[in-house]
Amino acid sequence: MRRKLAAAAALAMVTALMIAGPVGAVRFGQADSGEHPYVGELLFYVPDAIDSRFDDPGGWFSCSGTLLSPTVIVTAGHCTFGVGLNGVTTTHGGRDTTTAAGGDGGNDVWIDFSEAAHFTGFPASSNYGRDENHQRYLDRAAWLNANSNWHRGTAHPHPLYNDNQFFAHDAGIVVLDQPVSMAKYGALPALNWLNQYPASAHSSHSFEVVGFGVTKALPFGTFGGDTRLKGLLILFTLNAQPRLSYAVFSNTPSARATGGTCFGDSGGPIFDSTSSNVVVAVNSWVRSSTCSGQSGGYRLDQGDDLSFVGSYLH
Repeated sequence: MRRKLAAAAALAMVTALMIAGPVGAVRFGQADSGEHPYVGELLFYVPDAIDSRFDDPGGWFSCSGTLLSPTVIVTAGHCTFGVGLNGVTTTHGGRDTTTAAGGDGGNDVWIDFSEAAHFTGFPASSNYGRDENHQRYLDRAAWLNANSNWHRGTAHPHPLYNDNQFFAHDAGIVVLDQPVSMAKYGALPALNWLNQYPASAHSSHSFEVVGFGVTKALPFGTFGGDTRLKGLLILFTLNAQPRLSYAVFSNTPSARATGGTCFGDSGGPIFDSTSSNVVVAVNSWVRSSTCSGQSGGYRLDQGDDLSFVGSYLH
């Protein structure tokens, strides 16, 4: 589930599947220590989102994402749908729009590739009255545009993304306005890459998850966030529904799994541990409000997703 900035109540929402929102870091994760500099924290504005502190709509959220080329970031579909276009809605009728035809192409999204995302000086919501939500947007957008650590882009969800059934096509792309050069980038998997591995709670093969989500979620609050952490996951099954969309992973530390995903890790990469920069899936959902049990990684090794992401890379 993506994380709503400064709104802890939003993190208590429980559904059958919870979108893995941006969090302070991977649960029980370890410091990334520069291993994945191409994984960053996404910050974006959704004009249709409700923020109870203000009379008019407009909310800020965070996710994680992976740079695949100097200008192309892969993340979750629910981290790209409904992003504003210079503060204006892109959904043409609200968040219940069922296709990406409404909710595509917003440029109110920024990413920071630092180990710890930069927020010092970011305009606080407490500085604004109930009728000043639009001014909050203007001030925050101006601050982000002026900060060299934050890079602006344009968001594109999967062409078949449906916000009411996010789990069916939960892939998204952000195209940066200006290129970011790195020595190495994330890479796409080959077709059906995950099919080579046995899915079992006793599997010896591990996958590495990286994100900026919270480190702990409890009924009375969340902890951590905005720092790049990593952890190891074990693959449970590839037979999740919708068929071929999901890989289900462990989300509780064990002898072989060292961490799990939580709010704010959405869209962050799940790497194959044998090919450290190959993004086999993006973090999509967790099953509980405490981020325990199991989590879902939306597979990127399927034909439609490889074509979607590849069309931007090419």
